[in-house]
Amino acid sequence: MSHNSYGTHLRRWALTLPPIETAISYARDLLIRSLQCGPIPQHIAFVMDGNRRYARTHSLETIEGHNLGFESLARILEVCYKSGVKVVTIYAFSIENFKRSKWEVDALMDMAKTKLVAMSGHGELLERYGARVRILGDRSLVRDDVLRQIDRAVEMTKGNGKAVLNVCFPYTSREEITQSVRETVRQYSEPLRPEERPREKKKMFCESHIRRNIQSRQLESVLEEDDRPRRDSARSHREDDIMVSDADSASTNSDLDNSTLLGEAPSSRTSHSTSPVLKPTPMNHLPDPESITAETLTQNMYTADAPPLDLLIRTSGVCRLSDFMLWQCHEATELRFLDVLWPEFDLWHFVPVLLDWQRKQRKDGDDAARASGRLKTQ
Repeated sequence: MSHNSYGTHLRRWALTLPPIETAISYARDLLIRSLQCGPIPQHIAFVMDGNRRYARTHSLETIEGHNLGFESLARILEVCYKSGVKVVTIYAFSIENFKRSKWEVDALMDMAKTKLVAMSGHGELLERYGARVRILGDRSLVRDDVLRQIDRAVEMTKGNGKAVLNVCFPYTSREEITQSVRETVRQYSEPLRPEERPREKKKMFCESHIRRNIQSRQLESVLEEDDRPRRDSARSHREDDIMVSDADSASTNSDLDNSTLLGEAPSSRTSHSTSPVLKPTPMNHLPDPESITAETLTQNMYTADAPPLDLLIRTSGVCRLSDFMLWQCHEATELRFLDVLWPEFDLWHFVPVLLDWQRKQRKDGDDAARASGRLKTQ
């Protein structure tokens, strides 16, 4: 047994001693209560990185490193929910992870289905804190037996309404954005129901509004050209009526009567207008694609019901997002990259991050208050 492995086992044994365990539990509760005195992030995401590296450095099997990672997850979830965090999103399995060995992929799948059901059981972590499970990702890539078990975990926790655990499995942001665009296209390809059809509103630079204006102007010019020969013809007829005799007038009336009897309209012999027939634009009542906004795509994301992402934490010292929560990261999201492997990530690593986040929130609030005060005095 290596020196590092021996030290790890000795430390774990010491932490299980009743006096030390009681003292640690008391200190943990005290820290969490102190966190509750300040603002709490409502949505935290974790990239749980470093399980395999931890296993290698401690001469363990790879799957044992993932098992220890799940134990660390349970500890962190308890801290989050006890502190008041409403939504936790974890990067459990990337679509890119299918490129790993079949043995490791199958082991991760089996672990996911057993651990999720265990965490969702009666009296377990998720029930104690009223958290429900949501699976985010491409379900078509998951084995049927795994789907049945994760759906069982979702069903077991569907009545919990205090918090949410989003399990991204299997997931990438590119796939999420792709399905959001696909869903948006589907929605905007279906005709609106009568009660959903908006009233016509004028838009100064709307493409459809410009097209209708051009068509209406063309129609007005065509009608004016069509009326001009009619007005000229009517004027010449009035002049002829003054100069012709009653007999010629009677003859003209007779010709008109004969043409009427033959089924011809009186104007069919005098009007030779070639004005085009303008067909009205068909009204298919599809949603206006110009109404698509970033919010439209957000509503079709997997995390549509979640609050904005406040804090994203990645362990193992790697400073990249790895195609995780790219759409959800916004100008106020704080990204923290910690130089600690996920199985070692615990309360003592997590609390300083939360305290620093609270400090920045207070500072931003003070700055906003000062800016508001200056505006009022001006």
